[in-house]
Amino acid sequence: MTDTLLKFMLGAGHVRGVVVRLESVWREMRKRRQHDALVQNLLGEMTAAAALLAGSLKFDGSLVLQIQGDGPLRLAVAECQPDFGLRATAKAEVHGVGSLSELANAHGMGRCVITLDPRTKDQGQQPYQGIVALADADGQSLSDLGAVLQQYLAQSEQIPSWLMLAAGEQAACGLLLQRMPDSGGTAGTAGRDAEADEDFSRAVHLASTLGRDELLQSQPEDLLRKLFWQEAPRVFSPQSPHFHCTCGKKRVADMLRMLGQDEVESVLKEQGEVDVTCEFCGARYAFDLVDAARLFRPDVNQPPAPPHPQ
Repeated sequence: MTDTLLKFMLGAGHVRGVVVRLESVWREMRKRRQHDALVQNLLGEMTAAAALLAGSLKFDGSLVLQIQGDGPLRLAVAECQPDFGLRATAKAEVHGVGSLSELANAHGMGRCVITLDPRTKDQGQQPYQGIVALADADGQSLSDLGAVLQQYLAQSEQIPSWLMLAAGEQAACGLLLQRMPDSGGTAGTAGRDAEADEDFSRAVHLASTLGRDELLQSQPEDLLRKLFWQEAPRVFSPQSPHFHCTCGKKRVADMLRMLGQDEVESVLKEQGEVDVTCEFCGARYAFDLVDAARLFRPDVNQPPAPPHPQ
């Protein structure tokens, strides 16, 4: 299995974790949308991070990770669906810089935004959006996406977390460790909480011996055995991340209706048809005069939309 996400627990259950390896998913993304190598690798890390965060949450919905930049990188987006369907895209200018701070936080205004969009709104789950600066508490720009997300997790979930991300031509990978929440802080549980702190510190120490190249070259099961063999990791059933774009003819039609009939007819008059290309997967949707007429005449029977190209 070239695309794997594993959830696991360490030792006495004080530390939980997620490890993900994306190969075919990442190759499919690279094939469909080409970006500068630096931006491409950042997108790979963001895609792995989106899968890690989704895997760490009890949440039935999509997770969207965004970098809103003020430098050469204006926007980067990675999205993970409830079944670990993944897609990503970016808008960036040509550049010669390399770090996250240079790419997206050149003027100190870059932001990381994480949005949780529940699949259904009637089961107690509500949309949520968290925003964190691409800088530490002292205002110093962070050059690593992992450090940004550790800061986000500390602020939003208030759970000590550690993660490493890496992406190359063949794979995008990530490892996340989190200390389980305190048991309540009463006198009878203080010892257990101190033990949990110690177990988390030990897990982070072991994981910190890992290099990015080793992360990229290791299969998830092998990685857990190598790093945590003394911790007796309990590994849960593997998940299978896959490439999936949620675009489609109907979604594009709804977008054109929102633009309005005058705007659509103006484009038709000038260009003869309306062409829309998906920023995520590159799929092209063309609407001619007949298609446009159907958009704004609901009484006209419309043929079923063709299957989405994969």
